[in-house]
Formats: sequence, C-alpha cells, structure tokens
Amino acid sequence: MFNQSTTLATTTSTSSNPMKDFEVVSPPDDSISSLAFSPATIPQNFLVAGSWDCNVRCWEVEQTGKTVPKSMQAMTGPILDVCWSDDGTKVFMASCDKMVKCWDLASNQSIQVAAHDAPVVTCHWVKGSNYSCLMTGSWDKTLKFWDTRTPNPMLTINLPERCYCADVDYPMAVVGTASRGLIVYQLEGTPQEYKRIDSPLKYQHRCVAIFRDKKKAPTGYALGSVEGRVAIQYVNAVNPKDNFTFKCHRSNGTPNGYQDIYVVNDIAFHPVHGTLATVGSDGTFSFWDKDARTKLKPSEAMEQPITRCCFNHNGQIFAYSVSYDWSKGYEFYNPLKKNYIFLRSCYDELKPRSTS
Repeated sequence: MFNQSTTLATTTSTSSNPMKDFEVVSPPDDSISSLAFSPATIPQNFLVAGSWDCNVRCWEVEQTGKTVPKSMQAMTGPILDVCWSDDGTKVFMASCDKMVKCWDLASNQSIQVAAHDAPVVTCHWVKGSNYSCLMTGSWDKTLKFWDTRTPNPMLTINLPERCYCADVDYPMAVVGTASRGLIVYQLEGTPQEYKRIDSPLKYQHRCVAIFRDKKKAPTGYALGSVEGRVAIQYVNAVNPKDNFTFKCHRSNGTPNGYQDIYVVNDIAFHPVHGTLATVGSDGTFSFWDKDARTKLKPSEAMEQPITRCCFNHNGQIFAYSVSYDWSKGYEFYNPLKKNYIFLRSCYDELKPRSTS
C-alpha cells in the first residue's frame, strides 16, 4: 500500500526534494493554489491541482506512488480553489475570472455553475441530509449556495468583509474574512449564521480547517495566520482552556534575538487519526497532535514555500505543493524555479503517540 521504500526514478535533486517523497509528474507551470484528492466513493486515488497558470490538472495516483496525468481544464483567470462532488464524478473550479465551473470528468467538459462580482476564493461541495449544493465565497463579500442545475443561487449570505478562507464539514461551515472576521454557519435545513467569533489571532487569516470529535462530528477548527501562528478553537468549548494558539513556521532566531516569521499557508486534518498538518512560507510542513499539544514530525526545508496540502480519503497519502507564494514580493520571484507536488506515505507518522 503506497510503500515509501519503493524506488522510483525521480529527477529532483535532494535540495528540491529533501524529504525524498514521490514527485508528481507534469506539475503546473505557475504557483499552485489548491489541491484536492478524490472522495472515498470511487476506488482510485485522483489528485487535482489548481494554479495561477489558469489550469486545473488531474492525475491518477497508483499504489506504487507513480502518478499518471489524466486531463486538464483551463479557465480565463488564475484558479484559486478546487473541490470534488461527493460521488467523485465532478470537480469544481473557482477562479479570479469571477466564475466557478463544473468539470465533468467522464465527458471531460466543463460548464459554468456559479458567478460572483469579484474573484471567487473558495468553493466547497455541501452534502446535506436533505440537499446537496455548492458553497462559494468571494472577494465581493458574499457567500453563495448553488443548485448547480440552475443559474441563480439558492441563497446569498452577505459577509462583513471579503472572504479569505473557508471550510465545510456538514453540518458546519467556517468562513474567515478580511479584517480578521470569523463566522461559523450551520448548514442543516437552510444554511444560516450560527455565531461570530472574535479572532484569537492578531493578524490576517490565511487558512481554516474543521476538525471532528471522537464521534466524528465536526466540533471546532484550526485557523492559520500570516504571522506563523495557528489557533485551535472549539465552537462550543466546554472549558475555555481547550482553545489555544501555537507558534509554527518560524526560524529558530538569530544571535541577537530576532526570529523570522512565516505565513501558515494551509492546514489539513488527518481523516483517521484527527492529527493535523501545517505548511508554510518557510518551505516546511509539520505534523501535530492538537490533543497532546505536541509536534509529531517536522520536515526539512524545501527551496520554495509550501503553498497547499491535503490528505487522501483514507489518510495514507499526504500531498503538498511547492511553489512561490509571493509572501516576499515580486523581487523574490524566480521564474526559473520549477513548481512541485510531492506525495508522502504518512499514515504512521500522523498516529498520535501513545501516552505511556
């Protein structure tokens, strides 16, 4: 099962692949903005990636770690997010061109299914008990819910600010906005606001990921900021001390006491163990156990930032993308540097350590 010891010919040097992970072939030509594995409803592992080259690519990941490019779809603006339908037959693509398209993998055709008045930053498929729909969030300060068969949204919710990040785990949605806004929605019946939360972080939100309790019910979320910090928040904390923040993606500091602080670009929770991964502008990923409040594993640093990450449906594979994230501005952009997506066999590394 996706054996790390399988020797595959890789073209990467050690410096660009210090963790010696499997390299995805034919990666995007520009910074990678989104990654998503296919759901458990289909037997294969497919990985899709959206990027600033305006394309969404799909690969099949074989048990050996080998990747096979399957297809590609283009939009007229950079891709900001991708997500799968629950049955694994369609991929939704959100773009700076203010549209979301639905890519039908069987026919290899895409059609527009959603629109906003500004770039669409997030898209999530909602599989409810009595409805399914697409949730989209935009810089036009709205959250919209779409029955993808009709041109108009089922519901539009006004946000206090531009949408920056969101996550959905039915029946919960969490949206982070500009000006450090944070809103939790309940999606049962008709989606509606559940509570607004004062951000536990002092700086701009970059990413959010919902976590579940031991009974597999969504119960809280991890929020990452541009300031190398993650907040673990329970929506209804039994004990206020259950909520905490921790520092990550920071350098060890210089002799005179300064510390380099990096953006937390993405957070993903392991679907089986409930532990989490963070990736950052420092070019590293780390695995964490939030309950034990410990770091399970740090990575070596890549040559460029890590922009996104995700786990496949059974938690065997960790995917992460290495490309420039513009956190240091255009003067640090090097067009000669290649973009990478790596796959890591991760199941055991994310197991919580037994408390002996």
